[in-house]
Amino acid sequence: MTECTSLQFVSPFAFEAMQKVDVVRLASLSDPELRLLLPCLVRMALCAPADQSQSWAQDKKLILRLLSGVEAVNSIVALLSVDFHALEQDASKEQQLRHKLGGGSGESILVSQLQHGLTLEFEHSDSPRRLRLVLSELLAIMNKVSESSGEFFFKSSELFESPVYLEEAADVLCILQAELPSLLPIVDVAEALLHVRNGAWFLCLLVANVPDSFNEVCRGLIKNGERQDEESLGGRRRTDALRFLCKMNPSQALKVRGMVVEECHLPGLGVALTLDHTKNEASEDGVSDLVCFVSGLLLGTNAKVRTWFGTFIRNGQQRKRETSSSVLWQMRRQLLLELMGILPTVRSTRIVEEADVEMEPNVSVYSGLKEEHVVKASALLRLYCALMGIAGLKPTEEEAEQLLQLMTSRPPATPAGVRFVSLSFCMLLAFSTLVSTSGVSASFGEMLLLVAMYFHSNQLSAIIDLVCSTLGMKIVIKPSSLSRMKTIFTQEIFTEQVVTAHAVRVPVTSNLSANITGFLPIHCIYQLLRSRSFTKHKVSIKDWIYRQLCETSTPLHPQLLPLIDVYINSILTPASKSNPEATNQPVTEQEILNIFQGVIGGDNIRLNQRFSITAQLLVLYYTLSYEEALLANTKTLAAMQRKPKSYSSSLMDQIPIKFLIRQAQGLQQELGGLHSALLRLLATNYPHLCIVDDWICEEEITGTDALLRRMLLTSNAKNHSPKQLQEAVPVSHTQVMQILEHLTLLSASELIPYAEVLTSNMNQLLNSGVPRRILQTVNKLWMVLNTVMPRRLWVMTVNALQPSVKFVRQQKYTQNDLMIDPLIVLRCDQRVYRCPPLMDITLHMLNGYLLASKAYLSAHLKETAEQDRLSQNNTIGLVGQTDGPEVTREELKNALLAAQDSAAVQILLEICLPTEDEKAKRVNPDSLLRNVQSGITASTPTKGMEEGEDNLLCNLREVQCLICCLLHQMYIADPNIAKLVHFQGYPCELLPLTVAGIPSMHICLDFIPELIAQPELEKQIFAIQLLSHLCIQYALPKSLSVARLAVNVMGTLLTVLTQAKRYAFFMPTLPSLVSFCRAFPPLYEDIMSLLIQIGQVCASDVATQTRDIDPIITRLQQIKEKPSGWSGICKDPSYKNGPRDTGSMDPDVQLCHCIESTIIEIINMSVSGI
Repeated sequence: MTECTSLQFVSPFAFEAMQKVDVVRLASLSDPELRLLLPCLVRMALCAPADQSQSWAQDKKLILRLLSGVEAVNSIVALLSVDFHALEQDASKEQQLRHKLGGGSGESILVSQLQHGLTLEFEHSDSPRRLRLVLSELLAIMNKVSESSGEFFFKSSELFESPVYLEEAADVLCILQAELPSLLPIVDVAEALLHVRNGAWFLCLLVANVPDSFNEVCRGLIKNGERQDEESLGGRRRTDALRFLCKMNPSQALKVRGMVVEECHLPGLGVALTLDHTKNEASEDGVSDLVCFVSGLLLGTNAKVRTWFGTFIRNGQQRKRETSSSVLWQMRRQLLLELMGILPTVRSTRIVEEADVEMEPNVSVYSGLKEEHVVKASALLRLYCALMGIAGLKPTEEEAEQLLQLMTSRPPATPAGVRFVSLSFCMLLAFSTLVSTSGVSASFGEMLLLVAMYFHSNQLSAIIDLVCSTLGMKIVIKPSSLSRMKTIFTQEIFTEQVVTAHAVRVPVTSNLSANITGFLPIHCIYQLLRSRSFTKHKVSIKDWIYRQLCETSTPLHPQLLPLIDVYINSILTPASKSNPEATNQPVTEQEILNIFQGVIGGDNIRLNQRFSITAQLLVLYYTLSYEEALLANTKTLAAMQRKPKSYSSSLMDQIPIKFLIRQAQGLQQELGGLHSALLRLLATNYPHLCIVDDWICEEEITGTDALLRRMLLTSNAKNHSPKQLQEAVPVSHTQVMQILEHLTLLSASELIPYAEVLTSNMNQLLNSGVPRRILQTVNKLWMVLNTVMPRRLWVMTVNALQPSVKFVRQQKYTQNDLMIDPLIVLRCDQRVYRCPPLMDITLHMLNGYLLASKAYLSAHLKETAEQDRLSQNNTIGLVGQTDGPEVTREELKNALLAAQDSAAVQILLEICLPTEDEKAKRVNPDSLLRNVQSGITASTPTKGMEEGEDNLLCNLREVQCLICCLLHQMYIADPNIAKLVHFQGYPCELLPLTVAGIPSMHICLDFIPELIAQPELEKQIFAIQLLSHLCIQYALPKSLSVARLAVNVMGTLLTVLTQAKRYAFFMPTLPSLVSFCRAFPPLYEDIMSLLIQIGQVCASDVATQTRDIDPIITRLQQIKEKPSGWSGICKDPSYKNGPRDTGSMDPDVQLCHCIESTIIEIINMSVSGI
């Protein structure tokens, strides 16, 4: 609004005086300044105040004295004497008429019969008519604004343009708005004033006379403003008006700027206000408000604001109107001035060139960047990157030259200086058009190395990501724009060989952790390993990686695990097929063992360890990953005829894997994904260290109870040495118990020194007279030790529990021996079988070694399969048979594992059988089943039952329970084991125990039909006996169908078996029919018919003999037809125990008597059930 420049505006001093009603300040104003504020002051003096205080009364007198000498006050008083109520009614009627007739109607109720133009009419009119003239003109403009639908128009009005009557018109305008606020809302009036000449001046006077409306007016103008203000005349006029308002009230300028950003309107206004504020603030060395404001818009998190301001920059460049009146031009000029203000001072180039040759070579033409300017320089670089990369600013030649000069200046050697160099370097990469061909700057920093590696491997997208990450903004960089920088890097600064050779000499990062941010040597080494530069140029990187792994701490740096993975890949996979030897060297076994010093020995586990737990876990991860990758790449390596070194089993035995995993579990948050990665490797390669029971036991050991126990720990517990325990074992059980109880208060790691003493004396605990409490405490301590050193503990325990044979030297088994043959665990002292605490330990080891054996054989198969295949192919020369040996080896492995598992199960079942001594003491293995059946039949316990219940407290029963638990786990883990064991068969005396004690025995119902269909008579008998117990335990529909099948099979076999086989089959299976009837009464008819049929067949076989068997057959028919009449007789003990000619050796007669007994038992059962 250039038309307003000659007019006098309200000064900030006057506006602040009006805002605070500071009468003293108002009195100090000049007459021209005071003239602008008369409407408000006159109303203030004449209207009745709400404030009745004495101080205001005094101020009011001062105001009246101030106004007494001003002539214009009389005209304002006359304006205030008008009937505003009538005026408002006429104005309302005129608005209604305008809406009715249309906005262009020339009729007016407020003003009629205009003889001359508005200016002359205004001059000749009295106060009421002046009010009507201004009100009519203002309402007309406001109506046109409301009907314009946002399109800007310029309204020519004599009333607002005549310089003679501007002050009088302003007085009328202020009085009208103050007296008719509902008819003339101040925001609508402000919007209308933008469309007339001198509108900004009128607006400032209006707001100055109503100072409380400043924020309201500004927000309204911004809200109704354009998104891009410099695109249109209306936008520029609105911006100028708001700038005049903010100059009048500079304290609110930044708040108005915040409204601009909040509404995303008028970006030019925001920049203009910032420029005004920057000029007013004192010059400082810090970052200016303009840099902070524009950087915040472009680099902030609000994408809407970023897009809005970026559009302002792009549109401003497209207009090609870069004059001093353009806000964008003013902003760029100010930024350039700030940039030039911090540039280093330049010495005369000519003088330097003409200087004598003896001048020191390290003297630069430019002096260094001042330390106080470094932060500001970095901020300016980031801002220019954002303007060019996000907002699309195209720098002028002057801007490019000054930027390049700043980027190539040398900062001081401080962290801020390093940051400045990184930003300069990334800006050169991002905007290669700034690069001057006259010189190149080079540095041996990690970022330069990293970029050089990316250029060599042509990973331009990685360079773009690196640049965006360093600059802290996402900018668009075309890969083609990096071609010039690529040439400079790859051909002039860093050749690939130079990069590789220098990277190895870069020191490792001390105490590397995630807290150390930025670009580190590890990033460079990682990229070189990925590109296989080390192997290509035969540079050894093993020592550097080992040193870096040793120099690590928590929280874990995210680049360490990828570094290890790519290093392992470079060891196993050659860089090219033509050169299979081009690989890196693996870490040696001795270097690995050095990492675990202090942990392996056990005694010094809590003393000063040389390496951190992070380093130990990383080396463990490397070792396990290396072995896994070696197995996975066996085929590829064999095809290349390469055999990389595998770490020995003795090395793996010495690494405390479980202890380290337990330590990692407590540091999961700090280790990132390392703990889960180790668990995955462990579950794959060491399943015996991932037994579920161990994890549950570990939860109990490390839980709240353990913490409470440690609170009870006294100094005496720590005073008991392993030697004292060793000396107390053969002397006093009481002393041993006391020491063991104290040891239970120690943590798992503190118990490690006692492991050898505990295991070596286990054989002595098998002697008679050892208290059960000692055995249970030893079991408890063993389980605690199992959480930190399971493999070593198992080997010591197996060797300690070997049977002691005189004059025979005991063999010392190794970990490898036990993995090859897990059944060695069961070749222990026979007394262990009747010592439940030690048997629990034995079963735990057996389960672990069975799992270890599976993993061992699978790994062995992968290691040797390809070599065997190749050797067989070379021998036979048949291509079509390449898959044959592999399938055979896999089948043999599975068969071996199945035989191994089934042998273990059979041995354990055999242990469950009572010995001859136990049989002599009437230990009944069927007691558990009879106890269950007694609950089902609800019969009264007999004397024999009471004896069985007493026998439940024996060691045999406890061992049976432990074995049943293990078998249940094995059956659930692999149901094929259960099938194989039952197809092999075992003593039928154990069926009551296995069915009742192993919950997973119900899976046998799936394969019993197949077992019954076997041709061997023994398997058929075993299947029917097993089924009879399963029907009692699991009376399910599936059991009923299988039982019905068994009855039908028995009927079928009756017709095909010879006399001898019939006797051998039916004598052991007939009692099973009683169980079928007990479980499923609907089978009663079929079973009774089968029994009669068996009896008839037997009778027919002896028909030719002299012995008459008809009375037995007749009795059987009568029992079947009238069972109720025989129930009393059947219950008679004398009948049961009467003479039955049992001495007869005729098989058919004996079978008939067995049938009769079976029928009677069924009848007794059915009658008692009724």
